[in-house]
Amino acid sequence: MKEQVWDKLINITKKEVVPALGCTEPVSVALAAAIAAEKLTGDLKSVVAYVSPNLMKNGMGVGVPGTGMVGLPIAAAVGSIAGDAEAELEVLKNITDDDVESAKQFLDSGSVSVHVADISQALYAEVMVSNGIDTVSVTIADSHTQVVQIKENGITTYIRKTDKVSSCEEETDNLFEELSARDIYDFSVNVSVEDIEFIEKAKELNDALSQEGLSGHYGLQIGATFLRNVERGLLSGGLLTEVLARTSSASDARMDGVMKPAMSNSGSGNQGIAATMPVVVTADYLNSSREKTLRALIMANLMAIYIKSYQNKLSALCGATTASMGAAAGITYLMGGSYKQISYAVSSMIGDIAGIICDGAKTSCAMKVSSSAGAAVKASLMALDDIHVSGNEGIVADDVDTSIRNLSILANGSMIQTDVQILDIMVRKSA
Repeated sequence: MKEQVWDKLINITKKEVVPALGCTEPVSVALAAAIAAEKLTGDLKSVVAYVSPNLMKNGMGVGVPGTGMVGLPIAAAVGSIAGDAEAELEVLKNITDDDVESAKQFLDSGSVSVHVADISQALYAEVMVSNGIDTVSVTIADSHTQVVQIKENGITTYIRKTDKVSSCEEETDNLFEELSARDIYDFSVNVSVEDIEFIEKAKELNDALSQEGLSGHYGLQIGATFLRNVERGLLSGGLLTEVLARTSSASDARMDGVMKPAMSNSGSGNQGIAATMPVVVTADYLNSSREKTLRALIMANLMAIYIKSYQNKLSALCGATTASMGAAAGITYLMGGSYKQISYAVSSMIGDIAGIICDGAKTSCAMKVSSSAGAAVKASLMALDDIHVSGNEGIVADDVDTSIRNLSILANGSMIQTDVQILDIMVRKSA
């Protein structure tokens, strides 16, 4: 029985921790455009996209890899012109400068439009491409790569059955209903190392992004700013500074559209960075063994998936905060903490940074990633001394699993209206 559950946890992690080139919301639009364009014969004349309010929010201000531009229109344009329809979240990995120039000209001609759809689904993108005579539309919904419908000249040629969730989704939902944070811990410290070696790729990809971001050429240069001020003598080195610099620099590069993939978590590159990089930096700082590092990485990523599984895919709650709760578990484990202390760290994170809003994907997301990473280190250090936010305080409960569910009640409940208000503010700004 235990082996069956562990196999499922491995499969879930492999499904939720995957490479993603660029912010996953505009990438989903680019993917839908690429799939539609592949089915269209003749010259492309127009691209029209309809997206959910949440997807619009997360795609308005973020860099699209390789284009030097932000927003959903360029994602739709370059995806339809040169996207790899088979590459899922790496749909833009093969675009060239000539492709980007063609996409920009296509935009300038007024041939691309993006609209907010009146739809309740949080994650939804329908992209229609036309050659002036024929039209193909592709709809992606509920997850960033899940095609639910294809229409060719108004005739439905593919529809994903919606009366029953996929076996993998059903497995994920049912499994986490039965498990606890303790089960995640037990799996992480006892599973065969050979079975979790795949998680090392998360370290490799996100650390490569981090090193790129430290060059200081991307976004708000948060990671590079920390290092510059160490050189100036205004900050000292050490674990906290290293975590802040190397974690935020990966987000700096990603949110500015660098042509390097992140290893994502739960459909988000920033969540992958937030779950992984604080653990990577801590392992480097402590000179941890490869085995201990792998166990900490699987614990961090799987704990982040576990926490996120109780929340809506896209919401007003910043996903980097919940992913960093996974990082706090991994950091505490690397420092020799017990399960009890790991649960303390996660609960303290909920008591600290719960309620940080998501107001779209953009370069300043790296600041929230930085804040969350710093909170993870703080909570872990406190936990090692058995200091933590108790169940007498705020939404934190006496046990970590109830605390996690309380956070999700907040995200899935009252913060839905917060999301509506955020989008209204953003749309009025851009009008």
